[in-house]
Amino acid sequence: MNLIIGLGNPGRGYAKTRHNAGFMAADYLAAKHSIKISTRECLSHTGSGIIADTPVTLAKPGTYMNLSGEAVSRLARKYRVKPQSITVIHDDLDLKPGQIRLRQGGSSAGHKGIESMIHCLGTRDFVRLKIGIGRPEKGSSEDDIVDYVLGELVPDEAKLMQAIMPRINEAIETLLTQGLDEAMNKFNRFFAPPACE
Repeated sequence: MNLIIGLGNPGRGYAKTRHNAGFMAADYLAAKHSIKISTRECLSHTGSGIIADTPVTLAKPGTYMNLSGEAVSRLARKYRVKPQSITVIHDDLDLKPGQIRLRQGGSSAGHKGIESMIHCLGTRDFVRLKIGIGRPEKGSSEDDIVDYVLGELVPDEAKLMQAIMPRINEAIETLLTQGLDEAMNKFNRFFAPPACE
């Protein structure tokens, strides 16, 4: 079993925010592979199915972002999933919008959801699929960053987010079938997303 986690904040008020890129990706994967994220368990909404001939459980923590680790650690225990079989999809300020990057381990780089996961799982040894959201043009204080990540995607950003979802799906399929090294080699290079009409 592989556990694929999309990080975000629950509630309609957060649904279209930059910080919910992981939720958006989880929803796309669910629709693409006919997986219903409708079960409530372990502080999460989950759905199990098949992606690229591989059994997976997709999950969206029902906690707020900074408590994501509590939900993920419960899911990992229930499904007896090792950290190496957990893939977390989340937003990343240090990648340009339209970029994605895979890696295993490393620091949280200040991402509260990843910090919580490292703390609750007791390890950094899980896979991350990062979705670039860029940084705010003006201001770099903590308050500026919070306002930016919790701000709604503007129309061009929303179109771009939808445009890169097929690439995220391809990255997940490659990760599941060919492993992390191949997925990193293929998807970590710069990608110019298709123009959004």
